[in-house]
Amino acid sequence: MKAHYTPNEMIEKLISFDTTSRASNLDLIEFVSGYLAFHGVASHLIHNDNHSKANLIATLGPALSGGIVLSGHTDVVPVDGQAWTTDPFSLTAKNDRFYGRGTTDMKSFLAIALALAPEFLKRKLHTPVHLALSYDEEVGCLGAPRLVEHIVKHIPRPKLVIIGEPTDMKVISAHKGIHAFRTSVTGREAHSSATHKGVNAVMAAADLIGFISKLAEKCIDASDPTCRFDPPYTTLQVGTVAGGTALNIIAKNCSFDWEIRALPSEGSEDILSQFDGYAQSEVLPKMKKISQEAHIETKVLAHVPAFLSRAESDIESLMLMVARQNKTGVASYGTEAGIFQSADISTFVCGPGNILQAHRPDEYIENTQIDACISFMRRLMDQVCDL
Repeated sequence: MKAHYTPNEMIEKLISFDTTSRASNLDLIEFVSGYLAFHGVASHLIHNDNHSKANLIATLGPALSGGIVLSGHTDVVPVDGQAWTTDPFSLTAKNDRFYGRGTTDMKSFLAIALALAPEFLKRKLHTPVHLALSYDEEVGCLGAPRLVEHIVKHIPRPKLVIIGEPTDMKVISAHKGIHAFRTSVTGREAHSSATHKGVNAVMAAADLIGFISKLAEKCIDASDPTCRFDPPYTTLQVGTVAGGTALNIIAKNCSFDWEIRALPSEGSEDILSQFDGYAQSEVLPKMKKISQEAHIETKVLAHVPAFLSRAESDIESLMLMVARQNKTGVASYGTEAGIFQSADISTFVCGPGNILQAHRPDEYIENTQIDACISFMRRLMDQVCDL
């Protein structure tokens, strides 16, 4: 292990760890812990239930309240089935871009913070800077609640959390919430010539999906054109459908995964209630007329709370000054920010890269974004360090 890394070298190092959500992130976490230990900084790990993954929290500087948390997730989305032209787990530089899985979402922010940690320490912090790395953000923000719980219980209360998701280094003060569901429909098998004796789960699921489409249209019709979000309304969509065994067999089972991305002012509870009401009062009774075994069940797959910053004006001013922005913006994608904000810690989202490059083959980050984030960190350094 090297004692010092440039930001680009640290990005290259973090990209080399395959931390796809289905895999462990412990190799990366152990590297970061060892690197910080070399500089005299202790790390605390918060594991998942089977100890295959861990969050990391480490404090640069004095153990005082009023610190700043630099936070990001260590996991990345899969590369399976994507047509990459470079090795996704090796950093490739080309035309002022750096390619690799996680370059934008979101290892570059973490890498820059880590690479500059010795510089923070050398300048003598009078306000602590906490480095917070989480697991399993991409599959529902599963690690962040434990991380936040540890911060609340064991860390002198911070005044600001910066989530380094890709925002082109713009300051984001709100984003939509995400509620993901799986609806499973159980019918009765029969020969396709005897449709009156079977309960077609695929067709029942299609009815439910059609109702989701109508709910989505209602949200569009109720949209406020002055809303800052793009699009300016709560959205619904069905992502996957699976069911049936053969064309000449009435399908017994069908399931579909769907989501609600709700405005912070609306939430998803009313929409889910309308969906459940339609399923139980309109669709299921028709199915049960033929078979009492017919069943519709909806389970929550993931819930990412909406985010609406409640930062005091002086903290927001500090954030805008360090980012060299005049105003905050909003995002339609989800982050861990709402989990931190729910602990009543002022939170903003701001990091290098553009969200349009995330989750796609040949993911990349512009060199200008790396430079902008380095400058951001050094301006932050001026606020928390003695010269």
